[in-house]
Amino acid sequence: MAGLVEFAKMNGLGNKILVVDMRGRPDKVTPEAAVALNADPQTQFDQIMAIHDPKAHGTDAWIDILNSDGSKAQACGNGTRCVVQALAAETGRKSFTFQTVAGVLNAKEHEDGTISVDMGRPVFNWNRIPLSEEFFDTSRIELQIGPIDAPLLHSPSVMSMGNPHAIFWVERDPMTFDLERFGPLLENHPMFPEKANITLAQVTSGNSLRTRTWERGAGLTLACGSAACAAAVSAARTGRTGRTVTIDVASSPTRQPLVIEWREDDHVVMTGPAEWEWSGKVDPATGAFSRDPEATNHGQGAQAH
Repeated sequence: MAGLVEFAKMNGLGNKILVVDMRGRPDKVTPEAAVALNADPQTQFDQIMAIHDPKAHGTDAWIDILNSDGSKAQACGNGTRCVVQALAAETGRKSFTFQTVAGVLNAKEHEDGTISVDMGRPVFNWNRIPLSEEFFDTSRIELQIGPIDAPLLHSPSVMSMGNPHAIFWVERDPMTFDLERFGPLLENHPMFPEKANITLAQVTSGNSLRTRTWERGAGLTLACGSAACAAAVSAARTGRTGRTVTIDVASSPTRQPLVIEWREDDHVVMTGPAEWEWSGKVDPATGAFSRDPEATNHGQGAQAH
């Protein structure tokens, strides 16, 4: 294989992430490489976080994000935490500023190993989410699935966290719904011209939620950071919770919570873990890869040189 780069297989609450080091190179990870990597059980992923040289003064890197179907994503909170952990292990630094197509993100690793990412400000305007129909109030729109007189899901809160989200409020555990069946229908609903992330959210207390997400371009996912942010903001916006909530991501195998704070300055800050699994080298054009010998030191394995 020619032109190999280093990459790490990581996860954020089970959200499967590949962190690929593209610094010093003009090329990008191709959609074909993404599809090939996702087709291999070893490298199956939800998002690729490709680290490129910075484009803007004052930023540490440009992050190109790909979904498992090869399409581009605007934001990935869980993936951003993985990038922070990898770069913190490499550099010894704790704070970073990244640029993505969704804007500039600031992130910081804490002493306990958790990582906070400032996901920016939520967007509620119907035409910026975007929706195909005008809604003055996007905290509850007319959209349902199932029988008209007894819909299974209805009246979602919709917004953008750099990518479009629809939050359906449910009274029982989100894991009891057949999200794999109706997730694709809602993701591709005509209401969402750029498709949407579909989340089921159950309010479990005045400061906690339980969520499960069908991710745009990736499908049923173990966790989705931007969806957790969207659920938290939507819960506060509709009076279901306060502005700081703990998210129990129902499908996450780690069962570690995310803490989401919708600050008074309108920024949404997400705090949670990241985990390194293994490292290797990959051809960003084809997706052909090899695994490094198992690292005994977590920091070494997380490095993206």
